[in-house]
Amino acid sequence: MSKNNLATLSGLNQSTMSRFENHDQNPTLDSLLRVADALDLNLGEVLTTAIHNVGGR
Repeated sequence: MSKNNLATLSGLNQSTMSRFENHDQNPTLDSLLRVADALDLNLGEVLTTAIHNVGGR
């Protein structure tokens, strides 16, 4: 899924998604929930995947 498509599905604008991707802005809880919903995942799954991808616990 493209960043633009994810932005559309989550109701976030493309510039916001770019700021998240470039680490220029941290996502709010609301933004995280919207992205998880757009991906048809629960937030726990998203956070667990993120932790494993950055070499976390």
